[in-house]
Amino acid sequence: MQVPNDYLERVYAGVLGKLVGVYVGRPFEGWTYQKIMKELGPIEYFVHDKLNQPLVVTDDDVAGTFTFVRALEDYGISADLTAEDIGKAWLNYIVEERAILWWGGSGNSTEHTAWLNLRKGIPAPHSGSIATNGSTVAEQIGAQIFIDGWAMVAPGQPALAARLAEQAGKVSHDGESVHAAVLWAAMEAEAFNSSNIDHLIDTGLGFIPKDSLIAKLIADVRAWHRQNPDWRDTRQKIEDQYGYDKYPGNCHVVPNHALMIMAVLYAPDDFQRAQMIVNTSGWDTDCNAGNVGCLIGIMLGLDGLDAGPDWRGPIADRLLISSADGGNSINDAVRTAYFLANLGMTLAGGSPLEAPKDGSQFHFSLPGSQQGFRIVSGHGSASDVRLGNVEFEGARALSVNYQALGPGQVASVTTPTFSPREVLDMRTYDLMATPLVYPGQVVKARVIANRANKGTVAVRLRVRAYDANDHLRDFDGDAITLAPGEDRVISWRLPDFGGQPIAEVGIAMTVDGKRADGSVLLDYLRWDGAPELVLHRPAGEGDFWRMSWVNGVSFFSKRFPPSFRISQGRDEGIIIHGTRQWTDYTVSSEIVIHLGNYGGVAARVQGLRRYYAVRATRDGKLQIVRTRDAEIIVLAETDYALVFEKKIAVTLTAEGNRISAVFDGVTLEASDDSAQRFRDGGIGLLVNEGALSTDEVRVSAA
Repeated sequence: MQVPNDYLERVYAGVLGKLVGVYVGRPFEGWTYQKIMKELGPIEYFVHDKLNQPLVVTDDDVAGTFTFVRALEDYGISADLTAEDIGKAWLNYIVEERAILWWGGSGNSTEHTAWLNLRKGIPAPHSGSIATNGSTVAEQIGAQIFIDGWAMVAPGQPALAARLAEQAGKVSHDGESVHAAVLWAAMEAEAFNSSNIDHLIDTGLGFIPKDSLIAKLIADVRAWHRQNPDWRDTRQKIEDQYGYDKYPGNCHVVPNHALMIMAVLYAPDDFQRAQMIVNTSGWDTDCNAGNVGCLIGIMLGLDGLDAGPDWRGPIADRLLISSADGGNSINDAVRTAYFLANLGMTLAGGSPLEAPKDGSQFHFSLPGSQQGFRIVSGHGSASDVRLGNVEFEGARALSVNYQALGPGQVASVTTPTFSPREVLDMRTYDLMATPLVYPGQVVKARVIANRANKGTVAVRLRVRAYDANDHLRDFDGDAITLAPGEDRVISWRLPDFGGQPIAEVGIAMTVDGKRADGSVLLDYLRWDGAPELVLHRPAGEGDFWRMSWVNGVSFFSKRFPPSFRISQGRDEGIIIHGTRQWTDYTVSSEIVIHLGNYGGVAARVQGLRRYYAVRATRDGKLQIVRTRDAEIIVLAETDYALVFEKKIAVTLTAEGNRISAVFDGVTLEASDDSAQRFRDGGIGLLVNEGALSTDEVRVSAA
């Protein structure tokens, strides 16, 4: 299957469109049209500041969309992916009561209800069916809000997008909700080939029953659109005939789908106007605007997004994906676009795209991209600094432009590598995240001074880490001088920061003289190597060090004498730290198992239910296991008498296909040559129905 020549860029535009819509609509989610008009007026742009909310937030629309599609990489990149497989991904990536979903209770939140069914052993699609949950629960909006990823991996293949969206939707929903999801996914997939909105709607209709309520609704909205030049008249018709009062539940799909169809009919070639219409219309604004934004983004591309106000600048590509794979949580639209496009290329029978700039984490290869980089303001910061994305050596780079940079001033630009302080002000959804970069790793950046620059600058790598009071502190590597026209690579092996997580990374520039004017290009920024770190409770009363672990246990407190004490009341619990960049390494600790059926240390952790571990069991065994979903394979085992409240030295090493452990002086070794083996992932502490503690955890190269 041939993919469009501009496939990657169109996916990027779709991801950005999704983010814009969600971030515009989130602050007034659930408001009626009447309340919006009274308190905010027509929604022409971001309004988060008017409501004292952050712009970039955790949200189910974003987290679910870009997490559930990972089932393709976990269970085989195939058009035959099943609802059951996607349901397994739910259990691996969703942290109960904390990540991705609205945890509103069984029978209240459709997704929460479905998750509980999955947890009880009811597989998808039964977990979301009308037969299991009833039509009211099954036909809320959720199936629709998560489908954009399935469309973007199926460019120009509406049948494939429809099938994948149907399987994904049926994990939690059924009936009209799944019809709406299937239709919109098919529309988005076809949008890679066509920008004719009527053709896209007709394409979507071809994949749902002709006698469905969604099909009837679309016919009505189309008729009202033909009759009414003003979208407000059609909005009133929708409220009168398909309003919230007509359908039970908290957020039914039918009223919201009608608003989405209305928005794209009235503004098929105008991204800003479509956002204004769908957001001003109210109800589930972030969900509706996110789906509309993605569709219009794919249809019109980056030019369509850039035709109106500056949507992209304030966002700077930033997105947050709260899940049990914490190294995927601090993310950006470029990274996500490459991930989706590579899935799409593979599904189409092609090869993944070449990783830009030898796999650098930040490469700025897509037009206008910033990958989270923003100007740092505050005391001592230069006042006239601007960012841009420019063509350079046949690729692209981030341009840091400065004017009148004088002594005592710093021009600094950084990008997030861990949870920002704004998470403290975010409502509804927690952010489960671990840092991206760690002590012991080597950070490198290529910087090039414009030949037309006036004056020489000193450039250094900069990280910002949390301190004892959860405020950011700047730490700098060694400076290099950069004269006009010079091209240098700077590097820094990161030291320990007292156990505190690194929240941002970037570069800082000062003048080497009286004044400097011009620009410096950041061609790439990357880090490599295994971490060398000691994890423990730092000095002070801050909490971000604890928040740098994905919390998959019932109780994780910093109030006990040991740095880490976890407790799990039901089944297994795990806390996770690290990223998929970690491959071969050793994790060691001195643990105490206070109570439990088993407890131990994990490596190459890829979520709640995918890891290797060494564990001691209450029934007298010491084991190395591979956990993959519900399957636990014992790779090595010996007799061992577990004693509660005893301090136990543990070392677990993952190197290639070899997994080895020393547990309380007992050595175990195993090899895993199977197709199910894990090649990368973070570390974990786990316990089953009990409690475990340790004062520090060490990670080093194998």
